[in-house]
Amino acid sequence: MIGWTLGRYFFTRYVKTTIYFLLGIFVLSLLIDFTINAGRLAGLPGYSAFGALAISALRIPFNMQQLFPFVALFSAMATLITLNRKMELVVTRSIGVSAWQFLTPLCFGAFLFGLFGVVVVNPIAAWGTSQSEKILSEWKGKNVEATVDNERVPWLTQRTDVGITTIGTKSTADGGLTLVDTTFVEYNDDATIKDWLNATRAHLTHGYWLLESGARYRAGHEPENFTELKIPTNLRPEFVEEKLADPATIPFYDLPRKIEIARSFGYSANSFDMQLQSLIALPALLIAMTLIAATVTLKFVRFGQSRTMILGGIIAGFVLYVITVLVQAFGKAAYVPPVIAAWVPVVIALFFGISFLLHKEDG
Repeated sequence: MIGWTLGRYFFTRYVKTTIYFLLGIFVLSLLIDFTINAGRLAGLPGYSAFGALAISALRIPFNMQQLFPFVALFSAMATLITLNRKMELVVTRSIGVSAWQFLTPLCFGAFLFGLFGVVVVNPIAAWGTSQSEKILSEWKGKNVEATVDNERVPWLTQRTDVGITTIGTKSTADGGLTLVDTTFVEYNDDATIKDWLNATRAHLTHGYWLLESGARYRAGHEPENFTELKIPTNLRPEFVEEKLADPATIPFYDLPRKIEIARSFGYSANSFDMQLQSLIALPALLIAMTLIAATVTLKFVRFGQSRTMILGGIIAGFVLYVITVLVQAFGKAAYVPPVIAAWVPVVIALFFGISFLLHKEDG
């Protein structure tokens, strides 16, 4: 059995390596995101370099949590390669400590890393994304015509007593209840366009949308500017949240309540459930990444690890990540139950890593 001192040493090495990777990714992501924002947002009237830097800083936790599986993979590989080069693993094996014993501190570190991502980073990422969207909406509010290119526009349609209205938005805030840089298209009974409304923001309240700082366009009429305008709606907040809100921007501890409320109104809430299950499975996914790293780095090579083996480990981790994302997409689309979509790739990867190490270490 590995001793407390040796186990703590391996655990500390893994934690330090993980922190170094996180700091490196943080700085690199901040620089890249700030550079992109400087080009995309410079045309907005409220733009400032400090504000763009603040938006990038607020988005970093959201961007980083998507890279956690790769951080766990590279951290485990770097830790084991360093221990191998210094012959510390050779000495450890010589005193009767098996690979399973000295991998336990690393797996425990990966588990804590995943738990940290779910409990701490995820709520911070959700809050930061919401705040960045609010800053953007304030900038756009100073000029209704200002837009940001190359953004995906989600659409939904509502049917009320006054007719059919199609709603589109460049981005959302407050879990989808606030639409930023939004468009409302009202139709006549013969399916022709009646009114075209552009607004900086639209808030969903009880029974109506409240549009702010916008303009109404009608064929044959001059545009009519408005400060506030109410559009009747029968859409429930739970439906709008499910259709427009990005589940990744909702804090972990809010997901169960939103799933329960959405289902109580007859909505599927698959996207929210898929996000919840993927977050629960995150610690296990990071452990699987650690085992994959171990399969290509445990063998001692006098002049360093084989580049082919290291590349194979990186490719295996990348394939696992792609499969996980792909299966999660099926879960969101209700083709696969979210629990199965979240856990099957992780369990298969764990079995693969354990089986390979059993064959390699125990024959």
